[in-house]
Amino acid sequence: MNILFVHQNMPGQYRELVQWLAAQGQHRIFFLTQKKDAPNLPGVETRIYAPHRRPAKDAYGLSKVWEEATGSGFGAAMAARKLEAEDGFVPDIVVGHVGWGELTFFKQVWPDVPIIGFFEYYYNLHGGLVGFDKAEPITDHAPFLMAARNAVPLANIEVVDQGHCPTYWQRDRFPVSFHDRMYVCHDGIRTDRLLPNPDANMRLGRLDRPIRQGDEILTFVARNLEKARGFHMFMRALPRIMRDRPDARVLIVGGNDVSYGGKSNDPRGLRGEMEREVGDQLDWSRLHFLGRVPYRDYQTLIQISRCHVYLTMPFVLSWSLLEAMSMQATIVASDVAPVREAITHGETGLLVDFFDADAIAAQVVDVLAHPARFAPLGKAARTHVVQEYDFLTKCLPEHIAQINALVPPEKHITLG
Repeated sequence: MNILFVHQNMPGQYRELVQWLAAQGQHRIFFLTQKKDAPNLPGVETRIYAPHRRPAKDAYGLSKVWEEATGSGFGAAMAARKLEAEDGFVPDIVVGHVGWGELTFFKQVWPDVPIIGFFEYYYNLHGGLVGFDKAEPITDHAPFLMAARNAVPLANIEVVDQGHCPTYWQRDRFPVSFHDRMYVCHDGIRTDRLLPNPDANMRLGRLDRPIRQGDEILTFVARNLEKARGFHMFMRALPRIMRDRPDARVLIVGGNDVSYGGKSNDPRGLRGEMEREVGDQLDWSRLHFLGRVPYRDYQTLIQISRCHVYLTMPFVLSWSLLEAMSMQATIVASDVAPVREAITHGETGLLVDFFDADAIAAQVVDVLAHPARFAPLGKAARTHVVQEYDFLTKCLPEHIAQINALVPPEKHITLG
């Protein structure tokens, strides 16, 4: 089969699916992306495309997102035409993310080629990031800006032949009229690779011996240390945690940029802001900011962790939560709807009020003090992720079934 993936930040949500398909050696696979340093995946032919146009910095706010989406969409469509003209490639199916408009004009290129579109997020005034923090009230213009952002998925639901959402919470952000045109299935977690490891160990620069399982290690992981992922609340909980657990060592992974929401006014970012707020209450000899780390090191940190904290506002569920569950971590997480879809309090993890730093601290202290009591949560978390989110046994069969439903029988993919 000829398969075309489209995602501005390759491989995006298709990390596992595209590699599995390529490994079968039975398909010709192209990947269109804007990412100039896109990974070189065996069996996948990558083509970089540029948006045909980008909006000016002072572009009208209500049409800026749409202008950028159409610029990306036209650039991707022209790249698709080039694939046919120069590579002789016409896909049997297109699989891509709708969020940046890349698929918007694909039916103008290949009217009869089916498209599966990934719908990640629909902006609403209630139940998501906007308005969740009462300290940052909704502005008068927010409803209009959010409605304008939704122009992209609203247009693309008419472009795709089948929509896809990774979680029910994300699907339910979209209008009800979308729901029967979407299937819900996570991208998939490689639970066969993300395993607990009692022998895991790691060296930290300022310590004279490796840290390992059995040490009192507390971990916090996010792509960026930002409010949307609860970094400020974690930092506010740390003084009590470090005071009550004098042997605990805290490892924080994440960049100092912003992926979602507004930027801090501190020139050093939210980390600088929080250091000013609580820095004099912390034991810096036991606090390690590791920045962004290689994937293997991140796995090792989770395998060593006695307690892993995952705080998020209501937003897209991070892969890192499910990966930590797969590695049997004992997790303290924020009690918000997208997390509740993955974690049941007291069964597969522990849920706390996102805004209650004292409650976060108390729960973490309890876990650090009594690891044996809470260890069954980690085991149950892994069992749950294997049953509901495993790539090979749960998610892959569904994704393949959805692809096969849109192509002729002679093109069907077999799982083997």
